Amino acid sequence: MLEGTRSEFSSRVRTLLDDLDAASGEAIDDAAALLLASVEADGIVHVAGAGHSLAMVFETFYRAGGLAAVRPIWDPGVFPLDHAVRSTRVERRAGVGRAVVEAAAPAPPDVAVVFSTSGRNPYPVEVAAECAARGVPVVAVTSARAAEGAAARTATTLADHAAIVLDTRVPPGDVVHPAAAPRTAAASTILAAYAWSRVLAALDDLAAAGGVELPRWTSANVPGGDEVNIALLERYRHRIPELTGDA
Repeated sequence: MLEGTRSEFSSRVRTLLDDLDAASGEAIDDAAALLLASVEADGIVHVAGAGHSLAMVFETFYRAGGLAAVRPIWDPGVFPLDHAVRSTRVERRAGVGRAVVEAAAPAPPDVAVVFSTSGRNPYPVEVAAECAARGVPVVAVTSARAAEGAAARTATTLADHAAIVLDTRVPPGDVVHPAAAPRTAAASTILAAYAWSRVLAALDDLAAAGGVELPRWTSANVPGGDEVNIALLERYRHRIPELTGDA
């Protein structure tokens, strides 16, 4: 990569990270407080996304340093690796998101976190709307700019159904390079992962201040990790069937 190109791209991403901090700093703290209240009350964090937003579901579930009280809720049809075209079609099909939530049956004190850059397809909107209707507060990780520039496939957006919105500041179309006419280098995963890591850091600080021991996965590659994780699996396996394949 040419030096000028490298510098331009790095600068663009850092600017977007700064934008996210400015736009969502307070919301990140609010999300951390919401998650802490849920975990203290023995709730489960239900996490959803479709297509490439499933990368963020992977980032939140069964992840070293991550919360153990996380359940992925998803329909196999939105998984793109074995049928990419189908995943787009299913994400746009009415009723699929609602059915996913009905099957998982979240209820207070649970929380839902829904990842969708545009937040305009039926799947993430329905997941958020159905969770909210059940009294389960929703944290939306989405981009207002991307939503404004996206095709409107629903009457509402993901953000409309959220108690807390983390605006990732992803530009319309996702890509950020070259700056004059972006056509490559999608930034949504970078920004959403950063936002989620900031939530976890804020959650850790809140928990430590309150003397709360969070249920967190430990890397299986460090001494004692397996023992910690076995205890967490026993604690949550009956409420999060995806941990042991019993779903």
